[in-house]
Amino acid sequence: MGGFEVNGLATYTAVQEQEIDADALVTKHAPLVKRIAYHLMNRLPPNVQADDLIQAGMIGLLEASRNYDPSQGASFETYSGIRIRGAMLDEIRRSDWTPRSVHRKARMVASAMREIENEQGRDARDVEVAEVLGMSLPEYHKILKDASGCRIFSLEDLQAVGELPQDRTDGAISGPFEGMQRDAFKRALAEAISGLPERERLVIALYYDEELNLREIGQVLGVSESRVCQIHSQATLRLRSRLSDWLSDHGDE
Repeated sequence: MGGFEVNGLATYTAVQEQEIDADALVTKHAPLVKRIAYHLMNRLPPNVQADDLIQAGMIGLLEASRNYDPSQGASFETYSGIRIRGAMLDEIRRSDWTPRSVHRKARMVASAMREIENEQGRDARDVEVAEVLGMSLPEYHKILKDASGCRIFSLEDLQAVGELPQDRTDGAISGPFEGMQRDAFKRALAEAISGLPERERLVIALYYDEELNLREIGQVLGVSESRVCQIHSQATLRLRSRLSDWLSDHGDE
């Protein structure tokens, strides 16, 4: 048998072994997909379907099994968990179920907040925003409730406050300018969060850093889940208003 045939056989055998290893990894870690999906479901609007997340997560797991490189130091469970979660969040981004009217009203609220805060030099109050929008306070709170399930930021933007894992790439470097932009945005977002009213800042910290759901945050603050939903929505809209220049540059709707 010639050297070319020997090398070809060795390559074929290596590929076959790699495929078997990948299949074994997928089978072993399939339950991880469900765990991540149901963990995310606790933090997402009720119209998001678990089956959709699981399907996306399985694709992420398959990709992880093919691309995993143990020499990089991370365990497969850690690596695949990042890829699974990333695939699910990509699916949420693609399948933004929020009606356009909700996005439009959310933009109106953010614009009104920006106008008030620029004029007054302080945080905009509920009653002031409602007045600028020409609506009652209950109507304004209804917008906050509806907007709570809306993608206020792109999911990549939420990376800086813990919603996304810090590295979902296959190891490719995007380039120094893009990295500088990302770091600058993170600093701007961190500064905007630190400038939120105390209760809004606390809700954001509990939700993104501590990964509590709205019901659990309500128990911590001693208020209803509905009220936490309002506070969270108002905080994200206030952040949107203060980061409008960044968000307009990053494809926000």
